[in-house]
Amino acid sequence: MLLLKSIQIHLGSMLLLSFDHLEIGPGEIITLLGPSGSGKSTLLKGIAGLSDPEVALSGSVKLDGDEVSALPAHRRRTGYLDQRPVLFPHLNVWQNLAFGLRGAKSQIDEALETASLKEFSKADVTTLSGGQAARVALLRTLLSGPRALLLDEPFAALDLELRAAMRDFVFERTRSQNLPTLLVTHDHEDAKAAGGPVFVLENRTLMKQG
Repeated sequence: MLLLKSIQIHLGSMLLLSFDHLEIGPGEIITLLGPSGSGKSTLLKGIAGLSDPEVALSGSVKLDGDEVSALPAHRRRTGYLDQRPVLFPHLNVWQNLAFGLRGAKSQIDEALETASLKEFSKADVTTLSGGQAARVALLRTLLSGPRALLLDEPFAALDLELRAAMRDFVFERTRSQNLPTLLVTHDHEDAKAAGGPVFVLENRTLMKQG
C-alpha cells in the first residue's frame, strides 16, 4: 500500500500542490489528470525522492507501513517510469535488465519471454524501436523489486496501436504483482484502461472524479 498524508509541494516559496490524504492499495491504479504545470510530475518525483533541488515536498509518504519520506531515492524502492525510456547505452538488453536486479538472474529470461523480447536479449539498446525500449525500461523497473509504481506519461510517445498494447502489458503486471500504482496522463483512454479511481489536479489540490 502507498499512503500519502498531509502532502504539500512548494517550488521555492510558491505552493504547487496541497492535499490531505491519498491511499493506493495493492494492485490498484489511481490516475492523475490535469493541465501541464499543475504539479502531476512533480508529485511523482517527490514520492520517488527524485525532486529537483528547488522543489520541497512535506508530509508523510508510507510504503507498506514504512515511512520513506526521509529516505534517499534508492532506498524507497519506488519504480519511476516516464515517457522517455532511460536505458544504459553501453549495456545490451540483458545487461540493462540485470542492473539493480532483485532475485535470480533466471527471472530476466522469463521476463524477456513474457514481453516477447527473448530474441533481443543481446541486442544493442540503441537499435530498439520505441516500443521495445519502453518494454525493456518497464521490465527493468519491475525486476528491481519496487514496492510501488509511479508512471509519468509512459505511453505518450507511442502510436495508438502500440499504446494500447503497452497499456495492457503494464496494467496486467501491475495487478499481477500487487503493486500500488499512480499514473499521470493527459489521455482519458489511459485512465479508462487503468480502471481505477481518477483524480484531477485543480486549484492546487486533488479532486476525485465520479
